[in-house]
Amino acid sequence: MSATIRVHADTAVLEHTDGIRAAYLEAFCAPPWNEPPDHADAYVSDSLTFQVKLPGFTAAVALHEDTGEVLGFVTGWTTPTPFPTERSYPQVAAGLGPDRTQALLCGSFEIDELAVRPQAQGSGLAARLLAAVTAHRTDGRCWLLTSQQAPHAVDFYRKAGWIQATAPSADGKGIVVFLGPQYPDRDQAATPQATA
Repeated sequence: MSATIRVHADTAVLEHTDGIRAAYLEAFCAPPWNEPPDHADAYVSDSLTFQVKLPGFTAAVALHEDTGEVLGFVTGWTTPTPFPTERSYPQVAAGLGPDRTQALLCGSFEIDELAVRPQAQGSGLAARLLAAVTAHRTDGRCWLLTSQQAPHAVDFYRKAGWIQATAPSADGKGIVVFLGPQYPDRDQAATPQATA
């Protein structure tokens, strides 16, 4: 499937709101995420409109070359210092420990959401989106998190060259932090620490 990827570092991404909502709905309101459908509305009306104002915000949107339909998107921004304490950030800090969290993640580019519509999955589009949204980070300092309960996502990031920075939680329900393919000294930086 042919797609054009557009990278936005400002509110211009909001011109794709309807397509982003559709991609979010199809990606996250189905297994394994099973979010309620109204989360797709809240994502575009609340989260995305807030995120475009964050320092370092960057988004990549994949558009079908013939129809212009949004096939997928990815968003991210620069993780602030001090490390945030809302959303899933406490789980990240617990998995890495305070020193590693500060050293590895603060000031790095954080991937927030990556969604590809079912008709474009398996085409390499997700990897292209990740590459496009992180290309501006010439220092390679990029990270993301996913859930252990989404093994396809974990496998995808590994195959895309991301390296796991957290040890798996014993209950199999925790989060997994990945460092990007170009992260400096990533093999040493990503040595997982044991979790309780």
